[in-house]
Amino acid sequence: MTRAVPARRWALVAWFVLFASGAASGADVPFLTGRVVDNAEILKPATRDALTTALGAHEQATGNQVVVLTVPTIGDDSIEGYATKVFENWKLGQKGKDNGVLVIVVPKDRKMRIEVGYGLEGTLPDAVASRIIRNVMTPQFKNGDYDKGVTDGVAAIIGQLEGKGGAIAAGDETPSSPGTSIHVDAPDMPWPQRILLGAFVFTIIGLFTVIGILTPGIGWLMYVFLIPFWAMFPIVVLGTRGTMILLGTYVVGYPLAKLIIARTPWYQKAAQDLKTKGTTSVGGFVMSSGGSSSSSSSGGGGFSGGGGSSGGGGSSGSW
Repeated sequence: MTRAVPARRWALVAWFVLFASGAASGADVPFLTGRVVDNAEILKPATRDALTTALGAHEQATGNQVVVLTVPTIGDDSIEGYATKVFENWKLGQKGKDNGVLVIVVPKDRKMRIEVGYGLEGTLPDAVASRIIRNVMTPQFKNGDYDKGVTDGVAAIIGQLEGKGGAIAAGDETPSSPGTSIHVDAPDMPWPQRILLGAFVFTIIGLFTVIGILTPGIGWLMYVFLIPFWAMFPIVVLGTRGTMILLGTYVVGYPLAKLIIARTPWYQKAAQDLKTKGTTSVGGFVMSSGGSSSSSSSGGGGFSGGGGSSGGGGSSGSW
């Protein structure tokens, strides 16, 4: 005769299984024991010592805090998510300056990332971090030489932060021959996220661009006003080169479109109404010679930032 297992025991077993699976689903953040935390044990002691000395000297000279972390695996975690978790837990960089950099290498998953704090994103932009991973670290990792890959990668990061990284910034740029396709060095970002962010950015500045082209009077003022927006916001979606191409298109295309639209009868009528009546209507917007107001209202909104030290800036790679 078999004994029935009490329901309470089954509940305990089920809870233990769920707890174990939940614990295994995310990689733990190790303790910050130094400037080099080699939990994967892929670096020689001499390499760790040399890196610690170099990173300490850099921090003493600049205040920037650069830390290297190696872990065997991060399981199902994304390298970007894990890097953010470690960065937030370790709070790298000085408070208020956010001048920290985290270099993560995950040998079993063949992944790596350079995570950059807010304060250094201008000095170590995503495109440069991507080149350091692609040109400096990846070739050495493919050869199984973690010591040289990490050492050279850290040296390139320090060189960039100290203003000596010109060769890294342009290391893989080769002159393009006529007829070659345009290469857009876009930041490392999943395509769905890039599409959503691009839709948001381009809808906003695109709407104001269309209004400026169609509106007499303030149209040319709007042209000048929007140049900084076209020069900065698309970078997060298209990268530096793509943004330069887009900015050039805007700088040339806006005046051409404006001149063509200015010859149409309705535009000339709107311009005349502004001169004689002081107001006109363009696409539902009531314009006046002293300013503009919309016939419909919309809720306020804008960009907002978090309070962390790292906003996901940097670059990821694999080998």
